[in-house]
Amino acid sequence: MRLATKFVQLGVGRDEATGAISMPIYQTSTFRHPGLGRSTGYDYSRTINPTRQALEDGICRLEGGKRGIAFASGMAAVAALMQLFQPGDHLLVSDDLYGGTYRLLTTICTANGLNFSFCDLTDLESSASCITPQTRAIFVETPTNPLMKIADLQEIVRLARQHGLLAIVDNTFFTPYLQRPLECGADLVIHSATKYIGGHNDVVAGLVVSGSEELGEKLVFIQNAAGAIPGPQDCWLLLRGLKTLAARLEWSQRTAVRLARFLESHPAVTKVYYPGLPAHPGHDLCKEQSDGFGAMLSFEVRSREMVAGVLEKLKIISYAESLGGVESLITYPETQTHADIPVEMRRKLGISERLLRLSVGLEDPDDLEDDLGQALHF
Repeated sequence: MRLATKFVQLGVGRDEATGAISMPIYQTSTFRHPGLGRSTGYDYSRTINPTRQALEDGICRLEGGKRGIAFASGMAAVAALMQLFQPGDHLLVSDDLYGGTYRLLTTICTANGLNFSFCDLTDLESSASCITPQTRAIFVETPTNPLMKIADLQEIVRLARQHGLLAIVDNTFFTPYLQRPLECGADLVIHSATKYIGGHNDVVAGLVVSGSEELGEKLVFIQNAAGAIPGPQDCWLLLRGLKTLAARLEWSQRTAVRLARFLESHPAVTKVYYPGLPAHPGHDLCKEQSDGFGAMLSFEVRSREMVAGVLEKLKIISYAESLGGVESLITYPETQTHADIPVEMRRKLGISERLLRLSVGLEDPDDLEDDLGQALHF
């Protein structure tokens, strides 16, 4: 099957008893045993649930991995990954990354004895100089959030192999439909499934896919021991979201290209961050390692004073956190997604007070362009 077909067929045929096309929701915490010392394979839903299992097997196949593991949120998934490391271990991490990940790493994980260097992983020569004898992994977002920088996955994997490190990739923005890091040799892929995989702004969850059985077994143990699992209803919503992911991304990224060009030429906009634009420094690399440019973009307006006016004047695009749903959302990283990153670090990275991040949804492209146009009219 081709990739789009694999998405649509998730869960089909798993319920042999009834032939249900839609994977049933097994809304149960426990399962009846047929006798002493005998089990159906399902004992307790924290450990395994048929609906969650269908989701985990599905994302594993789509990413081309060995084991899929579902968590209650994207941050729960990141926290679980950090349990693979010991006090004193050191990781290289993308400097331009989601503020919630930065908060987790610099508070809870640091308190637990882990150390981090936040590097520009698009500059591997500079990043390699941060590797120490205690370094155990490289954690990269590509594209990054919110500046849409593109890191070279094959080169990151090469650097990781050279130093005996794990290569961990946050694939939230591109999903397995556009990018499959395990095919480049990455060890682990992580998703905030709240975003494109859920796709409807109605569920919170996280997913991890391991490239090896060994790592998969370690994470399954952590998942069961810590218990940060999604419920069966949430897993069913994610399965439903995955079935339409190919169609949603094809539509929304076509619109994103159009809006990026519109914003690039608008007099109220000084800069657009979107890898689908030829002027983007990661444009050619993105074409090589991905099957598209995605539907996320960021842009800067002329002045900080314009930000509030733009957000208040938008009629169709909602000013809200999150991304990847059918509704278009706009976010102000300065006070929302990246507020936990120190202001001096934000400025050093290029996250300015004039920056807005746009998640392009499924509305008519003409309506979205008109909405941006009237909001940017000063």
